[in-house]
Amino acid sequence: DAMRVLVVDDNFDAAELLAMSVQMMGHLTQVAHDGPTALQIAVQFRPDMALLDIGLPVMDGFELARNLRALPGLEALRLIAVTGYSQEEDRRQTTAAGFERHLVKPIQLDQLQEVLAVAKAR
Repeated sequence: DAMRVLVVDDNFDAAELLAMSVQMMGHLTQVAHDGPTALQIAVQFRPDMALLDIGLPVMDGFELARNLRALPGLEALRLIAVTGYSQEEDRRQTTAAGFERHLVKPIQLDQLQEVLAVAKAR
């Protein structure tokens, strides 16, 4: 079964490339470039997984993650951090915030495939 994956990144090209990669792996995607838009999309789209850039304008990825999980029916939303930050402290922060994985940009396709396969198997 195809999963519904929300891709949120303020870099338009990065967001489109990531969404296209997810689609090529057989999943449905929606793209947002900021937190408020992502929340509006999520209400209708009901994603199974969200690939969230942490360094977003207006509302960072941590705040967006909390707000997404607060939406009715999205309490179990799988959260994947997509970020340029790769220090151990950055990884601790994303884990503490409830993200399942911490992917460092540029994301390798095999990493993305593994994340999607693990999530689908659950």
